[in-house]
Amino acid sequence: MKIQVFKWLKIFLGNEGSIRAIKVDGGASFPRKEIDRLGEYVKTYKVKGLSYIAYKEDGVKSSISKFLSEDDIEKIRLSLNAKTSDIIFIAADKNRTVLSALGALRLEIANKLGLLKDSKEFKFLWVTEFPLLSYDEEEKRFVAEHHPFTMPMDEDIKYLDSDPLRVRAKAYDIVLNGEELGGGSIRIHDSNLQEKMFGVIGLSKEKAWERFGFLLTAFKYGPPPHGGLAFGFDRFIMFLAGTDNIKDVVAFPKNQNAYCPLTDAPSTVDEKQLTELGISLINSDI
Repeated sequence: MKIQVFKWLKIFLGNEGSIRAIKVDGGASFPRKEIDRLGEYVKTYKVKGLSYIAYKEDGVKSSISKFLSEDDIEKIRLSLNAKTSDIIFIAADKNRTVLSALGALRLEIANKLGLLKDSKEFKFLWVTEFPLLSYDEEEKRFVAEHHPFTMPMDEDIKYLDSDPLRVRAKAYDIVLNGEELGGGSIRIHDSNLQEKMFGVIGLSKEKAWERFGFLLTAFKYGPPPHGGLAFGFDRFIMFLAGTDNIKDVVAFPKNQNAYCPLTDAPSTVDEKQLTELGISLINSDI
């Protein structure tokens, strides 16, 4: 399976959004019921729908054949190097949504077909150059993907004002067998750059100094470049123990309702405990 971008295919989104696809070798044999199930599965990742083109021995079967000419269908086949017996799944939506949905679909199908390798084999991967920012449609502003103290890639700093979504971060994750083991970043250590970063995410200079003045002041004394990496120790032990459920290696795991059977937490607290912590409870109908 692989992912491919169809920049020329405009039947879904016009000139906006992202149209991508994955190819499944031998997937043309999937029954319609299974294809429909996969379509419902990706909807949980907020993608609007899933289209398919199945290249069968007796011809092409597709949910979007009325939108495509035979030449279009052949272009799609060639672009993904699909063979007879393969199926192509296509999703169209915002770039982030499409990538999340098709990434999850790829793993779902791989698991169904038994393509995932023995968990005793350790495969490590570094993921680098994350996007520094994303755009929050609800808040109508840019937000930090990692945190607002992450250093941009040096060659991308010039885009902070003109094209913030183009800026990559000096952030990194280490992944084992598809599971994140740890992550971190190089931090901003320049006061002016940190002020600019706050401005990009909608924090005024006055507000930035009010909330983070201690940090901006410290930067004026010339801290060296610095960063780090934090590991999830429990995830690491999960792999060593040969389990795919992190609850098997957590000392006091919570159930699906976040309840701890050992300590009965969460439970009620008395007024004295709340007073010690400076917490007050307010009844609300909201």
